[in-house]
Amino acid sequence: MQMDELELRAWLRLLLTPGIGNESARRLLAHFGSVRGVFEASDLQLTQVVSRTQVESLRHPPALLDAHCARTLLWLSVQPQALHAQRAIWPLGHPDYPEALLHLTDPPLLLFLEGQIHLSLGPAVSVVGSRNPTPQGRQTAMQFGRALAKTGICVVSGMALGIDGASHQGALQSLSPHGASSFPAMPRADSPSPMYWTTVGVVGTGLDQIYPRHHRALAQEVIAHGVLMSEYPLGTPPLAANFPQRNRLIAALGLGTLVVEAAMRSGSLITARMALDIGREVMAVPGSIHAMQSHGCHWLIRQGAKLVENVQDILEELHIQTATDKQHSPASGGAEAPTPLHAVLDHMGFTPISLDALQTHCHLETSALQSELLSLELDGFVARLPGGMFQRLGPAP
Repeated sequence: MQMDELELRAWLRLLLTPGIGNESARRLLAHFGSVRGVFEASDLQLTQVVSRTQVESLRHPPALLDAHCARTLLWLSVQPQALHAQRAIWPLGHPDYPEALLHLTDPPLLLFLEGQIHLSLGPAVSVVGSRNPTPQGRQTAMQFGRALAKTGICVVSGMALGIDGASHQGALQSLSPHGASSFPAMPRADSPSPMYWTTVGVVGTGLDQIYPRHHRALAQEVIAHGVLMSEYPLGTPPLAANFPQRNRLIAALGLGTLVVEAAMRSGSLITARMALDIGREVMAVPGSIHAMQSHGCHWLIRQGAKLVENVQDILEELHIQTATDKQHSPASGGAEAPTPLHAVLDHMGFTPISLDALQTHCHLETSALQSELLSLELDGFVARLPGGMFQRLGPAP
């Protein structure tokens, strides 16, 4: 269902009218039956639904309406780079509008989308967490993203730095037999859910404003295999107030929300609360008691969130049946070879450790230990942290 130019203008006018939020707009649409009906109604009719102040706002087109209309029409006319990708705007009531968002008290009036529009949202899990994760947390998010996508579960997140980006990257890696994404390409015909999006990136800006800039390449890969989604009109910059509002969409799109790492005061805990408010499950990955990024997860678990160690825990919590249920795959999806046994790794544990402390456990000369650590770092088993600390990555052997 394509909107003509006049209808698009009416939707943008309603979206941009000061004092008319999603809730008021929804009441107006329900009462008058269409967006054009709202603007064709008399003042008396409008006052039956909204306040006189709001009626006055509706009578005056927003100052930048013409510019927004021109910008939006131009954006819709440009073909994205990715194969089969398209741009679209779905108003409330559109046949493809995600049903999951209708559970919100204030579903978006318009959804701006770019990506594989011909596909749809299948079973999904929202993955959120710290923008400054530990190396272990980043790898854990990537492993869960990959494992979920391999079982046919769409990974929903917010395209932010840290856990968000890692979970999107993991989902995209599931499409390649070598564990790397393959932009630009459609999902393989033998991928678990070729009719569904592999990952959904819900952003807090206009879709023509990639934020953070560091994720430009990631955004293109998401467009190639899933979809970018926003409720904000084109040109909307990264405003701090928009990101908590964006989080309610992330919470609603998933059957449950998985928190990988989160400090006690973080947007991830806000998303978890929003998920609970609309009846979604909340799950959390435990971490080191010494890492501030784990304290929020531990608090959630104490409050009753599901403690998650592998993807099977998620499938069981959400009552999702897949072809891989009998495999009891680890967070990595069972695709990776187990970490090889190594004497230095055996002494590291999974919390950050200094060179001196590790040397005490290993009884190696400094030069020999540094050589071993460098080798492990190059192989991806160890991360070097600020302050001369080291941390083991990946699952236990």
